[in-house]
Amino acid sequence: MREVVVAANWKMHTTPADAGALARTIAARTREPGVTRVICPPYVCLAAVGAALAEADADVAVGAQNVHHELAGAYTGEISAPMLAGLATWVIIGHSERRRDAAETDELIGQKLGRALEAGLRPILCVGEQLAEREAGLATEVVDRQLRGALAGRDPVATRTGGMVIAYEPVWAIGTGRNATGADAAAMADAIRTSVGALGWGDGASEIPVLYGGSVTSTNIDTFFAEPSIDGALVGGASLKPDEMAGIVARAGMTARARDLAG
Repeated sequence: MREVVVAANWKMHTTPADAGALARTIAARTREPGVTRVICPPYVCLAAVGAALAEADADVAVGAQNVHHELAGAYTGEISAPMLAGLATWVIIGHSERRRDAAETDELIGQKLGRALEAGLRPILCVGEQLAEREAGLATEVVDRQLRGALAGRDPVATRTGGMVIAYEPVWAIGTGRNATGADAAAMADAIRTSVGALGWGDGASEIPVLYGGSVTSTNIDTFFAEPSIDGALVGGASLKPDEMAGIVARAGMTARARDLAG
């Protein structure tokens, strides 16, 4: 039975002065058995969020939004995986905004994934196509290429043991007003597991949690959790709103309970 995960990506929002209070509020309003909760604040808020959650709800994990592909060096402004030790237990890898704004390549993302796993950080590997690629019928091909770039040559057992999660982010559905359907997400989740299976994972690919990320809200989350192949959500803007997070995690809890009864 695959893990149900809801991860909050706060992006470039909050400060050390207010992040802890927001994390405590979200933690208090999202206590759902069977749901793995992760909050990913900006780097400068990791310590504040970690301290707040240690007091309020230690079951909520802390994640970073990015990590560098080298362990150390002359990389001004960057953060390496060893630097995150004690501050985070998860990390987002290859988010669409990193691919777009920092020109991160599939190869670079693969290197980051390796560093995260070496440091004991659970990676949320993000993949997804642009609008033009979907309209050209290339969505599955693009996501397959991204997965191969990140995972080719990587030991499937070690990667699975490291707790990797994959988030499907259709870039055309992020902040555009256009929404993917549950069927869109489910079809891509199946394609993701097929691609991973072809990389030497075999049946182990079926065990990978696949999250949906793309303008997720408490209003539209039901259509995604209604799909058996979707195991959670990577939440952007809505993750800054306790009401929204409460609704999303409550729906995730329903899925977790249904799976527990069925399993």
